[in-house]
Amino acid sequence: MKQNNIILIGNGMVGYKFCEKMISKSHNFNITVFGEESRRAYDRVHLSEFFNGKSSEDLSLCTKQWYSDSGIELYLNDPIVRIDRNNKIVYSAKGKQLTYDYLIIATGSAPFVPSIPGIDKDGVFVYRTIDDLKKIHTYASSAKKGTVIGGGLLGLEAAKALIDLELEEAHVVEFAPRLMPRQIDDQASGILQTQLKNLGLQIFLNKETIQIEGEDRIQSLQFRDGSNLKTEMLIISAGIRPRDKLAKDCGLEVGSRGGVIVNEYMQTSDSAVFAIGECALFDDSIYGLVAPGYEMADVVVNKLIGNPKTFKGFDMSTKLKLIGVDVASFGDPFIAEPYSRTIVFENKLRGIYKRMNISNDGKHLLGGILIGDASAYNLLLQTVTNKILLPPNPEDLIIEATEKKSSGIGVTNLPDDALICSCEGVTKGTICSAVTDLKCESVDAIKKCTKAGTGCGGCVPMLKDLMLHTMKLNGKYVRNVVCEHFDLSRQELYDLIKIHKLDNYNDVLDNLGKGDGCEICKPLVSSLLASIWNDMILKKGNDTSQDSNDRYLANIQRGGSYSVVPRIPGGEVTPDKLIVIGNVAKKYGLYTKITGGQRIDMFGAHMNDLPFIWEELIAAGFESGHAYGKGLRTVKSCVGSTWCRFGLHDSVSFAIQIEERYKGLRAPHKYKSAVSGCIRECAEAQSKDFGIIATEKGWNLYVCGNGGSKPQHAQLLASDIDSETCIRYIDRFLMFYIKTADPLTRTATWLNKMEGGIDYLRNVILNDSLNMAKQWEDEMNQFVQSYACEWKAAIEDPQIRKRFNHFVNAPEEKDPSVKFEEMRGQKKVANWSTVTV
Repeated sequence: MKQNNIILIGNGMVGYKFCEKMISKSHNFNITVFGEESRRAYDRVHLSEFFNGKSSEDLSLCTKQWYSDSGIELYLNDPIVRIDRNNKIVYSAKGKQLTYDYLIIATGSAPFVPSIPGIDKDGVFVYRTIDDLKKIHTYASSAKKGTVIGGGLLGLEAAKALIDLELEEAHVVEFAPRLMPRQIDDQASGILQTQLKNLGLQIFLNKETIQIEGEDRIQSLQFRDGSNLKTEMLIISAGIRPRDKLAKDCGLEVGSRGGVIVNEYMQTSDSAVFAIGECALFDDSIYGLVAPGYEMADVVVNKLIGNPKTFKGFDMSTKLKLIGVDVASFGDPFIAEPYSRTIVFENKLRGIYKRMNISNDGKHLLGGILIGDASAYNLLLQTVTNKILLPPNPEDLIIEATEKKSSGIGVTNLPDDALICSCEGVTKGTICSAVTDLKCESVDAIKKCTKAGTGCGGCVPMLKDLMLHTMKLNGKYVRNVVCEHFDLSRQELYDLIKIHKLDNYNDVLDNLGKGDGCEICKPLVSSLLASIWNDMILKKGNDTSQDSNDRYLANIQRGGSYSVVPRIPGGEVTPDKLIVIGNVAKKYGLYTKITGGQRIDMFGAHMNDLPFIWEELIAAGFESGHAYGKGLRTVKSCVGSTWCRFGLHDSVSFAIQIEERYKGLRAPHKYKSAVSGCIRECAEAQSKDFGIIATEKGWNLYVCGNGGSKPQHAQLLASDIDSETCIRYIDRFLMFYIKTADPLTRTATWLNKMEGGIDYLRNVILNDSLNMAKQWEDEMNQFVQSYACEWKAAIEDPQIRKRFNHFVNAPEEKDPSVKFEEMRGQKKVANWSTVTV
């Protein structure tokens, strides 16, 4: 049987996917691929990771041998320059002439470069290929200020590159009045803009660049409104244009604004020629994401093997993390009244914006936008895609990001034909069958078997949920691993880090994990390292993997300012220290508030003032209050027997002793404590992670309370114990919690999930049923002896102090975007946060 010749023009992600899908379904074709670049197909979705140390080899989609092993002829650095459709011949730049039976055009798109005077100066780049990134990387070594033109998806990715290159200033210039105008609305853009400013980006909206100034190399940008911006390098990321010149030159029909016109089988005006990816124009639309390109490739493969399917358009929902900020849009993000009803949740304090567009009858979700917290994205997308009926209170879906199993919404309750991985077109049924029938019992195994999760990666959390659910249904033991980069539970990772004496994130990843890590495992490992070794949290090698609050040893507040919270053990403070706090707050213009945890918080600090503020506080005897960390916050106390006529014991002294012992101890989540001097419970000890109440005979110790969003009373662990025994039990309790709790799990939730509950916990802590008490007490003693105030270390280290300069070249200049107004005689952040439902 004669094998037909397929020639593929283009060796990008979509072209590679066509080859992969074709060889998996048929070997009846001779495939020849012509690529314009000198390297084989690579992952453009994660292109910016090149600046985080990934090589071009790391980004490659396959090995060097893959093409030859698959029977595919590959010509790199040799683009096709002419197509003769009459004779079905293609001509390459290096003089090759090959005939085809079927021709696939996958030439993708090119960056849109506006015709701005001076665009050809040195220091101006586009952001499209690895070669582009190499040029940017080389040039950046001689530049301090960089700018990106374009505030869309690609523009913000390019802006991340400027941050990764550690330029002193990074700017984004956008012509539209908001960032990401095709994906998010004005309110969402405002939240995103604030978040990006907090991370060091300067944003300029409603700016049209009319001139690039400088002699041989760029020096500044001139805008239409008369303003200008000093910059030493420029990345153009103002959109894309389909590469359709080859098609146009050979007489194929193209759209008026570009793109090779195709039908539902991706056939062009010549039935032997197909177009896929960003060069294809279907139903007047160009699809600029990889997932629809993959679907187009599958449509062509099925057409050629005689099992036709059609392309019906594609949902352009997307979720990504832009410079550490979650951004997602799904369904129809902009539909509004009178065509829908809208629910909006906005928390400017935390930088979160969530919008749900609901049908007028309240039954179906039509679309929405998520900024700052996109944990609910997958389920919301599935709710739209599968037309699942909404629960009676649909706002719960965005206010609470957890699964609503009681309402029938959750990945495990989706129909089998629900599309879980849109990049590869993999359904829930296929994933569950892979687990049951093919024994794919890890996310990696599912990826290799089904290809799900190998595109953008947004569906990986759902893959894990489906895998675990299916394994449980099959009666299998399920290990709760950290993420795809660590095939270990948090508990196993804790022990192995200690056994192998690993002290930074990169070493942990190299020795115990794989890949490059993610936003799940980086802060988790950093927390473990802090718990085990009690090292300075900003120790080199661990700083970039921290949560953003830990990076600056302060909570980032709404509007871009920071909080300063000195520790006040037991709530006891001398008049002299109160005067210092007052003087510091007055000097730096800080808002002051006495908190429920009996200490004084100061808000509104500029980043570059933080070291100077703490220098004065530490000189007065204060220490870091760790309000930013996952560790001990406060030990609240009543005045106890010292002053109160009902007090049985000195609760203040004991609270101070407790806080001094456990300060700085990192854990899976924050934890709080309290000591009450009698059963009147003025310190509210029974709402704390561990609380102590005085009795006639000693102390009662309560554990695993929670006064947060889901209040839960603590449970009695031990009664009528002396102070020394109480501390021993707390040592054991905290070490057991730190070693065994899942990430970001409060003690109340930890106990609720514990088999045997409080009886089991009491047996472990009091009766030492695990024979670990001595080891845990020794480890706690070692921690107490090695404690050092993080802020004291920070202000004494010149390298760490540098990170608190908002502008490296102007250390004393403050962030001009941080603005305040007066309220009740003190300042507050301008534009107070709102919550609208």
